[in-house]
Amino acid sequence: MDPAQAAAVGALADPTRLALYEYVVARADAVGREEAAAAVEVPLHTAKFHLDRLVEAGLLTPEFRRLGGRTGPGAGRPNKLYRRADAEVAVSLPGRRYDLVGHILAGGVERAADGVVLHDALDEAAGEAGRAAATPGDLSTFVSVLEDVGFEPRVEDDTVLLANCPFDALAQAHTELVCGLNRAFVQGVADGVGCGVTACLEPEPGLCCVKGRVSSP
Repeated sequence: MDPAQAAAVGALADPTRLALYEYVVARADAVGREEAAAAVEVPLHTAKFHLDRLVEAGLLTPEFRRLGGRTGPGAGRPNKLYRRADAEVAVSLPGRRYDLVGHILAGGVERAADGVVLHDALDEAAGEAGRAAATPGDLSTFVSVLEDVGFEPRVEDDTVLLANCPFDALAQAHTELVCGLNRAFVQGVADGVGCGVTACLEPEPGLCCVKGRVSSP
């Protein structure tokens, strides 16, 4: 799990902070501290503290401008306003990456529209995504990349077992399709790393359908 993502979600555990966040993101324009404090019925100093904590967590972004249209000398200092940050936050336990499989499927459909057979197009898109996620290295690099994606890999003898499927709900409903994408993606990572691992479809209860077989040196 990304610590920053977890911290961002944890910042919303406080009920006052959650109420302020929900108020800010529901507004079409940026919100000032006084308005937010009045809306959730907390003192101004409390609103200031929690709004700035939400900025630190990456959930809100601040901007500074004068309210009421006043400009020039005597208009006073700009107000600090808040709006939703552009960054997306998502935490799932166990880890899920439906954004990644959506990217792969979209890439496969685009290839198929250009005349590539759909099955081949999806394999190509998954392999390309795997190579894009990889950096050259060794077996430990391969394992690290899969950890980042959420596969929860562990090495046992000459096999890399994957304890989690980041696309689990889709794999349950469309097993053959998603397991094939998994295999192509993991192989793409192995090829990108250059670690001599072959991704094989070997379903086993409690594990992802793919295993990485490590070639002998």
